[in-house]
Amino acid sequence: MLDKSFKEICDGIKKDVKDTQLEIMINANADLVNLYYRIGKIISENFTWGNKFVENVALELKDTFPTLKGFSVRNLNYMKAFYEEYKDDNEFLHLGAKLPWKHNITLMQKVKDKTIRKWYMEKCLEEGWSKNILIYQIDTDLYKRQVENVKHNNFNLTLKENSDLANNLMKEPYVFDLIELTEDYKERELENKMIERLKNVLLELGSGFSFVGNQYKITVDNEDFYIDLLFYHIKLKCYIAVELKVGKFKPEFGSKMGFYLTALDEQVKDDNDNPSIGIILCSSKSNKIVDYTLKYINKPVGVSEYKIFNELPNNLLKDFPTEDELNMYMDIDEE
Repeated sequence: MLDKSFKEICDGIKKDVKDTQLEIMINANADLVNLYYRIGKIISENFTWGNKFVENVALELKDTFPTLKGFSVRNLNYMKAFYEEYKDDNEFLHLGAKLPWKHNITLMQKVKDKTIRKWYMEKCLEEGWSKNILIYQIDTDLYKRQVENVKHNNFNLTLKENSDLANNLMKEPYVFDLIELTEDYKERELENKMIERLKNVLLELGSGFSFVGNQYKITVDNEDFYIDLLFYHIKLKCYIAVELKVGKFKPEFGSKMGFYLTALDEQVKDDNDNPSIGIILCSSKSNKIVDYTLKYINKPVGVSEYKIFNELPNNLLKDFPTEDELNMYMDIDEE
């Protein structure tokens, strides 16, 4: 009992230290962004002096603070742009103060629509995206794929709870970094490449997905069946079965997924889990055929298309981060 109490005491101290460290980092970042905002205000209000003014300010700051980064001419101009962008918008300024500086620059440069920019800012905070992951999500048009595009599922009809959350996790289409696939790849090769690049696949699926296994075996009446990919979603508190189909969606895919979900609910999920959900990923589909199919399936199933990087336009491919960059987090170094 004494050992247990001591451990609990130490765990409490450790948690407090970690929470405080995080709070210090968050506050320090907010202080830095607000400093840049104030500097940007001064530069904007005195910009009538011309570009030489910014260059002279940069030289003065470099002489006074030779070891500090962040006061280049380019970054001072970013500060000016940041101030002018948000000087009359406290909501955006508040959000921007929570994000690393390079995230703010990226968002100003790449997302001009403020409604869409706000969505990306909130997703950054929710998901903890690095700068490179933010660029990846913008370049693959995540907002359009997750918010604007019509998604095809029967979640509202089949889920008593969390139907909105389940719908929001769907994308149309999904985009995967699997460029080593052969030209005429098969479903098993697609699955194997996804397993090899599981981190990237989880990034595309979104937060909350925890990988359970591939070719997950379920046995019904002494006959074995295999689910391509099985995940557990922490927020939805349910299993999510993913089936991969190379080719166009067929109605029988829906029936097969309904069978898998019934087996998962009967054999795998426990009393604390919500009903299992199925996602069918196809290389193409007829939306009308999908909607007809899902209308008469009493299990929650969503159908989306998927795209592979090497199927995307070259002008978009060149801007994608490398695999190493995708695995980097919290890139907050300053200019």
